[in-house]
Amino acid sequence: LQHCTPPPTTGTPKQESGPRMIFYSFFKTLVGKEIAVELKNDVVLTGTLHSVDQYLNVKLLNVKVVNAQTYPQLCSLQNCFVRGSVVRYIQIPPEHVDTELLQDAARKENAASTKK
Repeated sequence: LQHCTPPPTTGTPKQESGPRMIFYSFFKTLVGKEIAVELKNDVVLTGTLHSVDQYLNVKLLNVKVVNAQTYPQLCSLQNCFVRGSVVRYIQIPPEHVDTELLQDAARKENAASTKK
């Protein structure tokens, strides 16, 4: 996701497309589900996905720190906002992954990019 460019900061908003929007659409289907978010500083948080935005920022509810002994300062977290640029991985239970939906979205994106 690091290869994606941010949307323009001035002028009228343009229609987003590409890999970022595939993931955004996918993560929107996971709202209300339990996920684990691994940050680039090695902290792993688990919680219920409350919301996600087009920058792949996520808001988690009922947060738990996976390695609480290493990060005791985070044990009091209940809800948190995680900036998308600090996320290394998001782990999703296999039963919540709709591979057909992802494959279809990837095919459509590939078809659209080859027409350009």
